[in-house]
Amino acid sequence: MPDPLLSVHDFSIVYDVDPPVEAVKNVTLELQRGEILGLAGESGCGKTTLAYGLQRLLRAPAVITSGSVTFHDASGVDIDVNALDIEEMRRFRWDKISMVFQGAMNALNPVTTIGAQLDDVFQVHRPDLNRRERRAACEELLELVAVGRERIRSYPHELSGGMRQRVMIAMALALRPQLMVMDEPTTALDVLVQREILRQISQLRHEFGFSVIFITHDLPLLLEISDRIAVMRNGEIIELAPARELWEQPQHEYTKTLLASFPRLTGERGVLVR
Repeated sequence: MPDPLLSVHDFSIVYDVDPPVEAVKNVTLELQRGEILGLAGESGCGKTTLAYGLQRLLRAPAVITSGSVTFHDASGVDIDVNALDIEEMRRFRWDKISMVFQGAMNALNPVTTIGAQLDDVFQVHRPDLNRRERRAACEELLELVAVGRERIRSYPHELSGGMRQRVMIAMALALRPQLMVMDEPTTALDVLVQREILRQISQLRHEFGFSVIFITHDLPLLLEISDRIAVMRNGEIIELAPARELWEQPQHEYTKTLLASFPRLTGERGVLVR
């Protein structure tokens, strides 16, 4: 039976400029508990704006103009995300929903150790933990993402791009959220490191049971990792289907164009679709 974690209904976001820009238009979707939902589309289609809107991370001139976002907590309580006040929203983020931001591997503070930056999360959200307990939790996180606890004293510049990205994933996992939103988490990483990161995300998902919204313009990558894929264009979700079904029987012409735009490694030479 379906076990929804997040329900989004008729959700719209407008950039209040002259003239106004409709960035997200009447999006409706349901994310299942433990599911990886891929969100695909070309740059500028509204993927990141939608992700920020779901967590109320938008800044002016972006405005949520309609719709509802309901988080079905594991405790059995349904949380109206749009109704939370500032303090409630602060506690909700990272604890229930966490995010790996676009370009996250360069988002670490360059003059602060990895351990100190992980420790900040526990100091703010788990103030009951003492220093020794926080240290043990930070080391456990680094082991979990295959960075190694010995790196707790390292600075970001002493880590490779892939290791910095793993640290950001560790930070997002720190409070064991039920949903992780990942915005282009493998951008700027080489293919081998990308595959290692994807494999680790899948393993961690199976181990802890969290759901993932995985945002990228790389549709073949989503076909590999996702349970279902939502294709977004001009602020709207134009197709939503299981990954295999989307690959074998795409319904929308834009989805077909996206799939056709990636060159095949085998077979006859074709014409690149733009």
